[in-house]
Amino acid sequence: MADLKPLPPTPLTIETVEMHTGGEPVRIVVAGYPPIPGATLLAKRRQARERLDEFRRLLMFEPRGHFDMYGVIPVAPDPPRAGEPAADLAVLFMHNEGYSTMCGHAVIALGRWAVDSGRVPLQAPETPVAIQCPCGLVRARVSIENGKAGAVAFESVPAFAFALDAAVEVPGHGRVSLDIGYGGAFYAVLPAARFGLDVRSSPTRALVDAAAAVTEAVRAQVPLAHPDDPDLAFLYGTILTDGADAWEPQPTANICVFAAREVDRSPTGSGVTARLALQHARGLIALGQSRQFESITGAIFSGKVLRETSAGPHPAVTVEVTGKAHYTGTARFTLEPDDEIGRGFLLK
Repeated sequence: MADLKPLPPTPLTIETVEMHTGGEPVRIVVAGYPPIPGATLLAKRRQARERLDEFRRLLMFEPRGHFDMYGVIPVAPDPPRAGEPAADLAVLFMHNEGYSTMCGHAVIALGRWAVDSGRVPLQAPETPVAIQCPCGLVRARVSIENGKAGAVAFESVPAFAFALDAAVEVPGHGRVSLDIGYGGAFYAVLPAARFGLDVRSSPTRALVDAAAAVTEAVRAQVPLAHPDDPDLAFLYGTILTDGADAWEPQPTANICVFAAREVDRSPTGSGVTARLALQHARGLIALGQSRQFESITGAIFSGKVLRETSAGPHPAVTVEVTGKAHYTGTARFTLEPDDEIGRGFLLK
């Protein structure tokens, strides 16, 4: 990456690498973010949320970002757990509402960036990159194509079906049946056709309105729990699908609406993980059987269930998701002392 030209000194300067995965932005902080204290990554996530949130607003909100912006803050990893390798890097994820626990599209970008930046030494034909996320250790493999980082595959934390055919009352729509899956974050998953919509042809606003209504209803009516940590037990968003859950060679389409009505431009790596866990729980996909998942931009992730495992009381699976990220540039963001508007705002 080319060096940025020096700017006049200001009280705050934050440097980033800009990427996208399937059209979904990934803003990776590389310098200037204040240190985030905490003995564990989840403790750092709480500290970032409770004491340093103005920096998230600065980078995610206008005028430097936008309503659907997404960012990554590299931090120091925890000491490795017994039987696990040391993480090459640890990260916090941030968006318009706060801090997520897993993000597959960002992991794909981080894998490529870690190799390209020299943070992890390149190994051909694949370079392993261990990334500690708030949900746990995620193992990525970066394919090396002509001496450069290419597609990235990552292996999920244990993913499981939390609820199948749960019924919730959705205002304006009545009683709606849906599944709840965990793929590093919890999602409500159901076909868009239950609202008379199609994920490939309906207006995005209509899909967002329906998904956001489901998210609000599930958050109010369905208590969630995760066996590892209560900080993981929250509904991140809703995924509306084309209903094609049984295996077929054609891509199955979905739209993920997460956080505060934020729309994922990619197929959603943790969402693909959750969908595969739900499909496996229903006996619709076999171990090792590969599927393709398509987003509203036409981007494709591939995924497959690698093995069966457990997550506390839940039968679980480990999922592999593969995609590709691209660079869009670098940035050096500053804030002048008298710029109150520049501290961040949203117009949506």
